[in-house]
Amino acid sequence: MGKYSALMERLAARGLVTQSNLHQPAPAEPGWLKLAHDPVYVDQVIACAVPPKIEREIGFPIGERVSRRAQLAAGGTILAARLALANGIACNTAGGSHHARYAHGAGFCTFNDVAVAALVLIAEGLAAKILIVDLDVHQGDGTADILKNEPRAFTFSMHGERNYPALKIASDLDIALPDGTSDDAYLEKLGDILPVLSGRAAWDIIFYNAGVDPHADDRLGRLALSDEGLRARDRMAISHFRERGIPVCGVIGGGYSRDIAALAARHAILFEVAAEFSGDS
Repeated sequence: MGKYSALMERLAARGLVTQSNLHQPAPAEPGWLKLAHDPVYVDQVIACAVPPKIEREIGFPIGERVSRRAQLAAGGTILAARLALANGIACNTAGGSHHARYAHGAGFCTFNDVAVAALVLIAEGLAAKILIVDLDVHQGDGTADILKNEPRAFTFSMHGERNYPALKIASDLDIALPDGTSDDAYLEKLGDILPVLSGRAAWDIIFYNAGVDPHADDRLGRLALSDEGLRARDRMAISHFRERGIPVCGVIGGGYSRDIAALAARHAILFEVAAEFSGDS
């Protein structure tokens, strides 16, 4: 959990946090959360009354602080999506909880913030063609589960083939990579698929999960990207869509290292690259 405060400190030190560009979200409204999740489960999380079996699947107990954090993270991605539509690009300093499914959370994820935000935009008529580009090392099973019957949202996941979850839920498009995939092979695969994705529709917005757990030093990753590889990945993905005038909403996704400073530096790459495109509209 220390990576979140360390990330903010890193961004401030790099001059990427200012009064004009920092926006603090309110917790996501229960009605928004219930667009993506079982209303019974949403009420359980808000009341901090999640059954122990589900808490075990999530990976931690849902107390007041965890519940509020999950609501704020979802609110942050909704806010970032609105800001992206208005300004071209915006990023949440949390988010990417892509294992949370319709019925309950899982895999350290309580609410699926990207699925919630996508469905809020659809419900409010702000977007009708949404693309989720999930480059976290773990497959986006929860997002695929929630949006499987929503034709206005297309889910794409490029992830480690042998990584969590063991039983994957098919996205609209999945690319599974072998253990040890390094920068060149990864970037070649991404470069091949991005034109396919952008060519599928005139997207209103892209949700980009920039998880840093494909890094070679990540405890849960199994892939072998370098810091430079992560930066090239983010620049390739963001530039591809921004050059086509498509708004991009970024979330930080997963990253697991005991070296919190190094982990925060990896997550900061998303914001450093996004800043290169912040003047676009």
